[in-house]
Amino acid sequence: MSSKRALLIGGVMAVVFCATSIPAAAQFRVNINVDENGNGIFTNTNGFFANLPFAMATDPGPGGRASVAEYGLLNPPGLVGGDVVLLDSGVTGDLLRFNPAVNGGSLFFYSDQDGGIDALADTGMPDGLNTNVVRLSEGALSGGGFGFVYTPTAGQPGFVTGAAGPVVYTLISDSVPEPASIVLTSSALVLLFLLRRWRPSSIRS
Repeated sequence: MSSKRALLIGGVMAVVFCATSIPAAAQFRVNINVDENGNGIFTNTNGFFANLPFAMATDPGPGGRASVAEYGLLNPPGLVGGDVVLLDSGVTGDLLRFNPAVNGGSLFFYSDQDGGIDALADTGMPDGLNTNVVRLSEGALSGGGFGFVYTPTAGQPGFVTGAAGPVVYTLISDSVPEPASIVLTSSALVLLFLLRRWRPSSIRS
């Protein structure tokens, strides 16, 4: 690696994973949101914002598949590798694989095919697991949708040892309805309400 590239990567990591200008009373934090369709967002409390790089890529394993949803995590310093298994009613529904050796640190998103193939991550599960595994149960997210909010501790998959504060992953396995669907449903409800109010008094019960 050239010295110029090393300096650039080091500078990016300092802005992305390290606290530089937040108030002393506030805790530095990194937020990473990913879903099953190539949408990944990285923010931190310094005001940094970026869309995560995405590709359908080969997961080197163990038991990895040839075309898996892969998110680049912007060179996290000291990313801990391993698998996070997300359980739905006790059954594996999704698997998040952290690999520090791919593109400076990547997250592979696997999802089952039980409900059919309707997302990029619906590749089925890998044929093996890492030795470092965390199992969590999925649930409803506060902003809508289904998944899990995961803050790894030291040694757990996804932990970033060189970060200046916690790295919080929001893993969305089933997304909220499309905005157009929400608007259409809301419009229909408003129309029904108005029609009910405007009915002639003679036909009101």
